[in-house]
Amino acid sequence: MTNIPELPAGTAGFVDHIGIAVTDLDEALVLYRDLMGLELERLEDVPSEQVKVAMLKLDRTGAVGHVELLAPMSDDCNIAKFIAKKGPGLHHIAFAAADIEIVMQRCRDAGLRLLDEAPRTGAGGKQIVFLHPKSSGGVLMEICHDPDH
Repeated sequence: MTNIPELPAGTAGFVDHIGIAVTDLDEALVLYRDLMGLELERLEDVPSEQVKVAMLKLDRTGAVGHVELLAPMSDDCNIAKFIAKKGPGLHHIAFAAADIEIVMQRCRDAGLRLLDEAPRTGAGGKQIVFLHPKSSGGVLMEICHDPDH
């Protein structure tokens, strides 16, 4: 019998999604859906972030997480600025939280810098916060909580 350690408080123990900035969502879908075989779960506009999102399942059961393609809807949104500075590519990795407030407090207590003072609504209606990459090893990390699960 395997001894599975208890999860840290508030965590869910899995990657929810990997966010990839793209300049053209239709073109990116050809690569990820049509050539790599990922199943398109949904397309969505997130007006508060000025992005179009395509959520693709990392496996056909949907149990392993998603690839989130993020295409800018305007030239002044965060994804457009990211693409202008770094080009299209890996944007962030999102970790699921069973209790986002506990995880946020644990990050603050550890001295990590949060880009959001309070959770906000992201794609799929999930509550999200981001950690500044300068305090998380150069990786933009998202903590997300699905209030429906």
